[in-house]
Amino acid sequence: MPRRYSKLFKITSGRVLAGFVLLSAIVAVLSEPVIETYFQKQAGLQGQATLKLTVEGLKGALQRYEPLPSLIAERPSLVALLKSPTDPELLKRVNEDLRLSAYRLKASDVYVMDVSGMTLAASSYQKELSFVGRSFAYRPYFTQALEGGTGRFFALGTTSGERGYFFAAPIEDNERVIGVVAVKFTVDGFEQAWRNADHQIIVSDLRGVVFMASRPDWHFRTLRPLTRTEIAEIQANRQYPADGLLPLVNTVEPLTEDLNLITIEDEPSGYRYISSSEYISDAGWNVRILVSATRARTQAFAAVLILVLGIMLIGLAVAFYIQRRAQLLERLLTQQAAQEQLEVRVEERTADLNRTNAQLLDEVAERKAAETRLRKTQTELVQAGKLAALGQMSAALSHEFNQPLAAVKSYAENALKLLERQRTSETLENISRISEMTDRMASISKHLRNFARRPMEKVRPVALVQIVNDAIGILQPRLRGSGAKLNFSKPDEEIWVMGGHIRLQQVVVNLLTNALDAMREQQPVQIDIALQTDADTCVLSVRDYGAGVSEDEMSQVFDPFFTTKQPGEGMGLGLSISYNIVKDFGGALRVSNHDEGGAIFAIELVLAGETANENLEARAQETAAE
Repeated sequence: MPRRYSKLFKITSGRVLAGFVLLSAIVAVLSEPVIETYFQKQAGLQGQATLKLTVEGLKGALQRYEPLPSLIAERPSLVALLKSPTDPELLKRVNEDLRLSAYRLKASDVYVMDVSGMTLAASSYQKELSFVGRSFAYRPYFTQALEGGTGRFFALGTTSGERGYFFAAPIEDNERVIGVVAVKFTVDGFEQAWRNADHQIIVSDLRGVVFMASRPDWHFRTLRPLTRTEIAEIQANRQYPADGLLPLVNTVEPLTEDLNLITIEDEPSGYRYISSSEYISDAGWNVRILVSATRARTQAFAAVLILVLGIMLIGLAVAFYIQRRAQLLERLLTQQAAQEQLEVRVEERTADLNRTNAQLLDEVAERKAAETRLRKTQTELVQAGKLAALGQMSAALSHEFNQPLAAVKSYAENALKLLERQRTSETLENISRISEMTDRMASISKHLRNFARRPMEKVRPVALVQIVNDAIGILQPRLRGSGAKLNFSKPDEEIWVMGGHIRLQQVVVNLLTNALDAMREQQPVQIDIALQTDADTCVLSVRDYGAGVSEDEMSQVFDPFFTTKQPGEGMGLGLSISYNIVKDFGGALRVSNHDEGGAIFAIELVLAGETANENLEARAQETAAE
């Protein structure tokens, strides 16, 4: 009977294990497509986040260069050149101005054309492939600007052979268009950044022609067949090389509403990508990101493998349980048979029962020992996990706090030595410095976090002294590096003015930075900060001890793109931005020279209060009227 039961349970455990193997195979076959689709969607969502950053970068470049032709077109020298194109001195001066403008603006080319499309002056006048003397009347951006609008166009340069985006604006004389100025910037920098990523980026126009891509071999490939009309239009505008417009064969399968699976047939064995796209309406660009589907497939395979292993482990546990149950039942049946024969063989079976009990006790002891070892192993694993987590956190924090902690350690060691020498006052000073170091560690992230926050604030009462302190904290490393002496007599009470904390902080940082730049070549470096208030306003002045501002520079110091620095050291926008920020607050930013030398930049702000609010509204109306 025991053997029959044992055989029955062995067969049952084997069948259970076989059933779990079959279940694992079915689950693997049915779940693999679902799991792979899930990982493809996750990869697509990550790609969409990267795509948004890419699109913002392209939009930023377009928004940066779009207003430049209109600003350059306002130069009187361009009108004079178009009226007197044969004046050699004027032509030389305009050519050099355009070259400097292109260098400062980091533009590829800046050039001026007359109404016939002929280029009279260009930033490339010194180059072998200069634009001067070439006609660009066939370009759409020239036609758009000549009609009085803003011209825009992307094309392969017929002169330079470089791909770039063109912005153009009309040059007017008494409301009459007499010429066109164009600005071109290249896109190679974007592509160089894209090539270092683990995904592909392609940018195509409305015809489906790829003109920007992280892979150079995709340039001027078409995502769909072009019509004869489209080919003729491209040839007329000379936008792309006609012989280079080869198809990039691809098939598209929808994955979700915003994601697609794209198979590039030109790749070996048809390489698959997870694709999402975003349209830039101002430029007519379709930006698409291609994330390799291979990683999603690998992740799906690993997930299915883990799922199958889990099911198999459960199956093994169930089979083990059934087998153990059979063994226990067999043991119980043996004991029952022994009890039936107890009356006949009491003495003989007593020894057997004792041995059986001893075996049971050994098994119990062994099981308890196994449980004790299991608990110990579990405890060690939990402790190892804690130590690993502590290691990760310490590695993340050590970079920001190494220097203050080193200073704290040094002060603490000095304090011990001072205590041994019973120099109590110096010991207290070291302890105070240790406290300052801890405050410094707390402020490391505070100032930079506040300064980096995107300013979405309205005009409201703000603490001016706190803003000045925050700005000084941000520039503290540079102040120490230059050995600058900063004189700032803080008032006893906080001064509240109307403004925005982040933007006003930006103004103070700009003024302090300009003061340091003005004294770059001299020693000692000293900056004075003063606060003066009257009934309605507060004036914050920043004085340096540099060479001051000349009379010629005084009238242009707040103009956009005006700078006295060497090319490449600044675009001349800091003071212009600061001037407009203060003006938005209903205040004023002025510059003057001190009698003893150096420049003084004074910020006049409206004090917070009922009377101040009325003055703020009045100044805001004056600003709107201007």
